[in-house]
This record gives sequence, C-alpha cells and structure tokens, in this order.
Amino acid sequence: MKAAVGPDPSLVYRPDVDPEVAKDKGSFRNYRSGPLLDRVFATYKLMHAQQTVDFVRKKHAQFGAFSYKKMTVLEAVDMLDGLVDESDPDVDFPNSFHAFQTAEGIRKAHPDKDWFHLVGLLHDLGKVLVLAGEPQWAVVGDTFPVGCRPQASVVFCDSTFQDNPDLQDPRYSTELGMYQPHCGLENVLMSWGHDEYMYQMMKFNKFSLPQEAFYIIRFHSFYPWHTGGDYRQLCSERDLAMLPWVQEFNKFDLYTKSPELPDVNTLRPYYQGLIDKYCPGVLSW
Repeated sequence: MKAAVGPDPSLVYRPDVDPEVAKDKGSFRNYRSGPLLDRVFATYKLMHAQQTVDFVRKKHAQFGAFSYKKMTVLEAVDMLDGLVDESDPDVDFPNSFHAFQTAEGIRKAHPDKDWFHLVGLLHDLGKVLVLAGEPQWAVVGDTFPVGCRPQASVVFCDSTFQDNPDLQDPRYSTELGMYQPHCGLENVLMSWGHDEYMYQMMKFNKFSLPQEAFYIIRFHSFYPWHTGGDYRQLCSERDLAMLPWVQEFNKFDLYTKSPELPDVNTLRPYYQGLIDKYCPGVLSW
C-alpha cells in the first residue's frame, strides 16, 4: 500500500478545543499510519475506482425522489447510532455522537448563530444512506469532482485511481475535463456521497436555512478544495466568498472529535427547538 505523502493540510486549522478532552491535533486525519489505516485505505480504493460520471448520475437519479424513508431530523440522528464511518482514521465510535460534538463546538464559539449550530447536527445525516444498504465507499469520505483528473491533494491520489475508467477517457482525464474554467462548483458533478445527498434532501424539503448552511453541507467533505487548495480552476467568485464558511465549519467537524461523548439527552431539547425553527416535522429522505 502506498501511503499519502506529507502531513494533511487540514492540520493548519486548530480551533480552541480543551486540550484535556481533545485528541492531540497532530494526529487527526493521519493517512500514513495508525490502527484504522487498512480499513480507511480499502474504502478509498473502492471509492476512487468506482466513482465515475456515469455512477454519480445514476445515484442522483436513484435517490433524487427522496422516497427512501419518512422521518424527523432527530430520528435520523438516532439512526446514526448504528454507523461507524469506515473512511475516518480518527474515530471508531458511532456517528451520532460526532453530530452533537460538532454542533456543540460551533455553539460554544458562535453563540449568536443558531443556524450554524444546526448545521453541525445536520452535516453528516446523509450517511443514513449506508443504513439504506449503500456501500460506505459511495457515502462517506472526502469528496472530489468527477469528470476531470484528480488533483494532488486527494487522499491516496497516487495509489487508488488506476482502475477508474474515466481516467482513460479523454473527455474526463484533463485538469478541466468536462468543465469550463471558473464554471462554479454548483455546476461541477461531485463524487456521490452524504454531502451531495444531504444538500439535495435539504432543498427538496425546503429547509429555511441561509445559503451558507446549504453550501457548508454540500462541500464540507471536499478537503482537496477547502483545505488542499486544489480545484481553484473550477471556482467562481461565489465559491471563493463561501470558502471561509466551509473552513470555519471544518475546525469543528475535525477537532471536536473526542472519546469523551456528550450527554445527548440534555442537548436534545435545544436542538429540537432549532429543528422546529428551520426544518420541522416529518421529512422525506
């Protein structure tokens, strides 16, 4: 197995997290060593071989009607008790705790932005696709544009794309691929996963959150862009204006991970109030 070279660039983001409960920052997103590395590499190898333009378009068609399940936001959070993310080298506990950890980190740092707190709770709920029977490589992990050549900061870029047929297709194998320069990320077909699914689900159910919330949800796993500095040739001015929001969110998505799990029952009433404000009732997933 060929490991990623050099430290992950996301390590430059260090929020004010209590050092007594936070993991050493230098050990987050370590794709070179660690007890979970074989599991992580296997997930990315499958992802990078099979996430193609045709595959992504089929998934948009398959899930775009949101007919999988009817449930509330907190019912979806509870479903994540049954999910451990196989692409994450940092944690080996259920994803539902991570949702509350992220939300609470944002709430502490940005007490006046209640919509941002809710984004912390919502951001990974698209991972319910795994519980709908989808393989993890089609749901979790860092995202990247399909339809153009992967750039250097994609995790395991040099060792996992050999079997992806799009890279043998001249339409899709150049730096721009099927896109125009600075076309805007809203016009880019991203690898399919929980980000895109949740973004589309929020639009379908008409969440009344600000545009920054939709943007964060859609691109929070796009590490090669928001942290690696790649894919700027596809960005519009709006993308660059939104980038600081995604980077601010990333601090809490990444560095609130801790085995010290929150007391979820005491937090639920506050987040139920936010749900009632921005995305109430039974939703289509």
